[in-house]
Amino acid sequence: MSETRNFVLRDKKGNEHGVFTGKQPRQAALKVANRGKGTKKKPEDIRLRERGTKKVHVFKGWKEMVDAPKNKPDWMPDKINKPFVKKEGIEKLEKV
Repeated sequence: MSETRNFVLRDKKGNEHGVFTGKQPRQAALKVANRGKGTKKKPEDIRLRERGTKKVHVFKGWKEMVDAPKNKPDWMPDKINKPFVKKEGIEKLEKV
């Protein structure tokens, strides 16, 4: 079984803030997309550096309002946000 990995959110300037966890980079990117402001027409860039490595996973992410599933619990609203991500690639950080 794979372990939970930590991914740090990076902005365009290279500043890091916010740690998101997941077994795969896509799982962490979905969490970022659900909190973001991207739309399908204008997705936001998501750059996640895996802790302990020099790999930066690059995604395009957005969220949409969709109907809740039929078997939803009573407390869940009829419309929910659903995150979407598309992997753009992996970048390697250079040594400083």
